[in-house]
Amino acid sequence: MTMTTDQVQEPTPSAELQDPHHADFPGSAEGRLLMWIAVVFSLFQIATAAHIISLPSQVVRAFHVGFLMLLVFPLVAASRGKGPGIKAIAWGLALAGVAVAVYQYVEYKPLLLRAGDPLSRDIVFGVIALATIFIAAYVLMGPALPIISGVFLAYCLFGEYLPAPLNHRGYDFSQVIDHMAYGTEGIYGIPIYVSATYIFLFILFGSFLERAGMIKLFTDVSLGLVGHARGGAAKVSVISSGLMGTISGSGVANVVTTGQFTIPLMKRFGYRPAFAGGVESTSSMGGQLMPPVMGAVAFIMAETLGIEYYEVVKAAIIPAVLYFASAFWMVHLEAGKYGLHGLPKAELPSAMKAVKERWYLILPLAVLVYLLFTGYTPLFAGTIGLALTLLLVLGGSVALGLPNQALRIIFWVVLGFGAASFFKYGITALLIATIILIAANLFVKGGWQTLDLCRASLAEGAKTALPVGVACAIVGIIIGTMTLTGAANTFGQFIVSVGESSLFLSLVLTMITCIVLGMGIPTIPNYIITSSIAGPALLALGVPLIVSHMFVFYFGILADLTPPVALACFAAGPIARESGLKISMEAIKIAAAGFVIPFMAVYTPALMLQDGGPLAESWGYWPAVAYIIFKAGLAIALWGAAVIGYLSRPLAVWERMLATAAAFTLIVALPITDEVGFALAALFLGQLFLRNRAAAQKADAAR
Repeated sequence: MTMTTDQVQEPTPSAELQDPHHADFPGSAEGRLLMWIAVVFSLFQIATAAHIISLPSQVVRAFHVGFLMLLVFPLVAASRGKGPGIKAIAWGLALAGVAVAVYQYVEYKPLLLRAGDPLSRDIVFGVIALATIFIAAYVLMGPALPIISGVFLAYCLFGEYLPAPLNHRGYDFSQVIDHMAYGTEGIYGIPIYVSATYIFLFILFGSFLERAGMIKLFTDVSLGLVGHARGGAAKVSVISSGLMGTISGSGVANVVTTGQFTIPLMKRFGYRPAFAGGVESTSSMGGQLMPPVMGAVAFIMAETLGIEYYEVVKAAIIPAVLYFASAFWMVHLEAGKYGLHGLPKAELPSAMKAVKERWYLILPLAVLVYLLFTGYTPLFAGTIGLALTLLLVLGGSVALGLPNQALRIIFWVVLGFGAASFFKYGITALLIATIILIAANLFVKGGWQTLDLCRASLAEGAKTALPVGVACAIVGIIIGTMTLTGAANTFGQFIVSVGESSLFLSLVLTMITCIVLGMGIPTIPNYIITSSIAGPALLALGVPLIVSHMFVFYFGILADLTPPVALACFAAGPIARESGLKISMEAIKIAAAGFVIPFMAVYTPALMLQDGGPLAESWGYWPAVAYIIFKAGLAIALWGAAVIGYLSRPLAVWERMLATAAAFTLIVALPITDEVGFALAALFLGQLFLRNRAAAQKADAAR
């Protein structure tokens, strides 16, 4: 079969997700109004991040939530085609959310002075704030997260009536509302602070790069590198989604963008629709693990632990590479099992040519990485990265309007020096350059299209931020309950008591908690709930703090692939024309090898480039890093072969069991388990080699 990659890009159904914010803005007057509200939302966030507008942090958080409410309700109602009555209610709820933000702004200083002694109107606005957030979470993400947060809120109000040790001393209604709706412990806590600063900027950064052509760069590079290999279509999905993860930490967004190309490509070349959707979902969810941008959880983790963001990035690098390597390995085995071949090499784009044509798109990403790893804050790095991307987009159309190549080179050199001047003159230099380029685009050919692209990127970024922001707001209620009542101690003590006899059982219990929660809520609240409960407990058992949080983060991502919710899988459903549930089952199989990585990191923290662990103490740090990477790679390879049932040939049941036993013993770092694991792996690979050689000799004799 031969076909070009252009032929593969057939029209696919738009991804009608459970989250209607992923649909386009409606084409009506109301839709245009919502689009411009989204643009203003993005501009407000940029202005506060760059300190063009200086407001207290509490007010910025309140306005962030106010904008979320203003967009969510009307956009959901319009996207679902509701009637005038429902739309009127939606706008009423939106304006109520805005009223809360305005109240926080107007009463900012008085609220500080009467903290802990709220007035009646404070309670009224606090109840409105909580109610609108609960309703917004319900309409965006379904009932699971509002129910869980509602249980925590009810525990604050009625937990004193529970039997010991579950009870607390009791808090009256006004105290609970004051704690949850004002200050920085409830809905305006760390998650919403991170959403209003780092996360929003990085979402915008990804939105601009995507519209500037980064998706085509990634897909062309992926096609050029592995499109011709066995099962090349699926390998393209893994690599392009991994690359997308460097600029976009949203799994669902990755599915909707790269999946529009990769899923039909996989189907055309023989992959089952469910497996194609599962590959894209698994790879896209891994984008949350891929530095430098990662997912929203990484920023929340850094803020919660009080560490530099690059420390989280450092801990995530090896697990991210292993995660995508495991997905790559699984699709390779699946392709071998079913004899699926790659694309014709002559019809594939050149990876080198793609890089030569669009290398400049990598510059903002390179600057972002440099700033993050040289001690600058994510807020500063994200602002500069976004500004440089904007300069590239705006400068491109201006440069094309110049009469000759020499002038274009001079233009880019001058613009480069202007951009670099921010180190001396601050954000003002970039702001002036941006204003000049916007003005220039009003008069050059193609300038209006460029400005429209920027407008669309601003609107799309705000729309993409909606579910993240709402999840951060409502999960603040859970954190507020923890800080008010100390509810985390009970479950944490249980984990510690189990871990005293078996750390492995404690880890399994934590993993199960993550996965069960993941069946109903997204990664952010999953991480916050589980890390609040299990993080301190695992620390008490000797697990390094960042490793315990990464353990929870990792399984929170894997949990997003589990039914019945599995949002990324349901996003892939309309594109693959397959049931989201079937895609979810395939995604679990593809991600199965990845389950070994967090366990191995707990026993050998060197896998996350962390100090500690008996191996590092006895061998030294870098030998421990090399050893654990090799062991993890071997365990992943064995686990993948066992799950797929193929390794150069179909495997018998007893061979799959042997591979499973070898992988398991390599994971559990108990005395002599490594030795047993290596022995079983050698036995498995040795007998496989002998049987393959015997089969080859038999085939030769038959000829």
